[in-house]
Formats: sequence, structure tokens, C-alpha cells
Amino acid sequence: MAEDVIRVRGLEKSFKALRVLRGVDFDVERRSIFALLGSNGAGKTTVIKILSTLLKADAGTATVNGFDVATQAEQVRGSFSLTGQFAAVDEILSGRENLVLVARLRHLENPGKIADDLLDRFSLTDAATRKVSTYSGGMRRRLDIAMSLIGDPPVIFLDEPTTGLDPQARIEVWQTVKELAGRGTTVLLTTQYLEEAEQLADRIAILHEGRIIVNGTLAELKQLLPPAKVEYVEKQPTLEEVFLALVGGDRTAGTENGR
Repeated sequence: MAEDVIRVRGLEKSFKALRVLRGVDFDVERRSIFALLGSNGAGKTTVIKILSTLLKADAGTATVNGFDVATQAEQVRGSFSLTGQFAAVDEILSGRENLVLVARLRHLENPGKIADDLLDRFSLTDAATRKVSTYSGGMRRRLDIAMSLIGDPPVIFLDEPTTGLDPQARIEVWQTVKELAGRGTTVLLTTQYLEEAEQLADRIAILHEGRIIVNGTLAELKQLLPPAKVEYVEKQPTLEEVFLALVGGDRTAGTENGR
């Protein structure tokens, strides 16, 4: 049986009178890509903040790499890296300087070699000495993910990693995420883009109004709706049709306001 590197049970979180999470349960297998899919305001970022020890849950339990987020926070923080919705890179520095700086802050040996290896891995070698302010959106995001991998964390959280990117940059990031999982990194991805979940995820959980309403592979989710038959040609439902059918077509839940 596959090993679950992330386990979440009964997670609840409220902000005053607003109940953001209402009992969230899911598991993420090691070396897989798990997508937490939901509209703005569904609670995706709140889940990530709890798993990354930035926020305490009101109820429920969660473990990352075998460590409890509430009682073993230090070990949890040593097990993952977090890439937020906006690239956390220094635009004054070059791409290589950003990577070297992070490697030095983590007290790793041979920071220059670590930087060069990651630049090569993420196809940024030709832009290594350029200031990040000259990078495209896709290049900045790839550099941001590369910085997150310094120290070889077994788990990476990607919180809406393609927000604000153009279609070409989004495809670049998708390829990067696929390569991460191919090299053995466990990826927990939050997204509101249906195509992104469809393209990347081994399993997809739909988070709606603070609860996981369905969790499965893309094929399993498509089976929730009957195929349409047009002129004797069977048409499988798309992930978008499954999503809208389950959440009732409500795409106006508002924003998470950082939660």
C-alpha cells in the first residue's frame, strides 16, 4: 500500500463568526500530486496555513511527513517548503544570487553548486546572471519553486502557483510541477483553475463551503456524472461539469482575504 505523507482529519477553523473549515479530511500519498480545488473563499489557503504551522486549527488533526502540526511544529517545518500565490524572489538580485542566498541562509555546503544545479534543472542557466526584474512571469515562478527546493524537502505546498500568469507561463509551471513529482517530491497544490487540476493531479479533492465534498482520481470524478450521448458518440463529462454540478454553479463566494 502507498504511504500517506499528509493526513488531515476533522480540520476546523473559524475567524470570529465566519466558519472557514467545517471538518476537512483527506490524505496525500508520497510522490503524488494532490490538488485541492475550490472557488475563492472555499478555505484552500487556510488549509495550507494550518499544514505549514502558520495557523492553528480550532479542531481536528493533521500530520506532515509523520509529524503532528500542532505538537511537532519544528519537525513539520523541516519537512516541507511553501510557495505562495506570489513569487517571493528578490528582483534586485540575479536568479543565481537568489538561490545562493537561500542556500547560505540554510547553512548548506557548496551554495554555488546548489544554485547552478537548480538553474540547470529549471532551464534558467541562460538567465542566471540577469536581474530577476527582467524575468518573465513564468521564469520568476520557476525560480521561486527552485528556491523552495533548496534543502530537498520531501513535501512542497503550492498555493495557487499560476495566479496571474499568462497561458504560456502557466504551461511552464505545470511542466515544472510534473517534474517535481517525477523526482519523488510530494506536491499539495491548491488551485481554482479546473484545467490545472485536470492536467496535474493524481487525485483531486473539491473543497466547497469548508468541506471536502468529493475526493478521487479524475476518472472517478468523471463517473459521478453520466456521459452524454450525441449521435451515438459517448461524451464523458469534463472536470468543469463535475465541479459545477457538485457546488451548484456558485462561483461568487468572494475572496479568502488571505485565509
